[in-house]
Amino acid sequence: MNQLLTFILLFLAFTVSAVADLQPTAPLKKQQIDIVDYLLAPGDLVEISVWKEEGLQQQQILVAPDGNVTFPFAGTLMAAGKTISALQAAVTEKMADYIADPVVNIKLLQNNGNTIFVIGKVNKPGQYPANRRIDVLQALSLAGGLTVYADDDDISVLRRVGNQIKVFPFDYDDVLKGKHLEQNIILEAGDTVTVP
Repeated sequence: MNQLLTFILLFLAFTVSAVADLQPTAPLKKQQIDIVDYLLAPGDLVEISVWKEEGLQQQQILVAPDGNVTFPFAGTLMAAGKTISALQAAVTEKMADYIADPVVNIKLLQNNGNTIFVIGKVNKPGQYPANRRIDVLQALSLAGGLTVYADDDDISVLRRVGNQIKVFPFDYDDVLKGKHLEQNIILEAGDTVTVP
């Protein structure tokens, strides 16, 4: 009887250990998928390295407010709106004029630039990272949904374009019913969803 009990306990311990080992891999795969599609924005911090080039290893570069990054031998390049792989290809192409077959590696260290804001009568107002493309309905979901006092047919998205602010109206009930779905726009970095 003691041997059977010992066997069952060992079996359970092994099973729990195996399941625990599987848990961390699922979020990593999702994170890797998101980072492939991630579009850089002003405020993001990237690390650029060129293999076998002393002085060009692990340089941390902030994407400037105008969306540009500057790197030796590559000059100033537009980074905002590009994926990591697109920026890597652009840096490699520019450096090829000075270094034979450069091997450039870029990784995202901080995604401070791609954030959206949800304010007003939502359950969790605040700033949210936009690691992937997020529409208005998804942003409201991130903010915990509308409160019972929210004016759901007068929601708006504020977007700064240069010195002007563009306003995009959003009627929550219409979108939920499948009407006027064009209101459910994809948000851009810095957009503010306001819920009166």
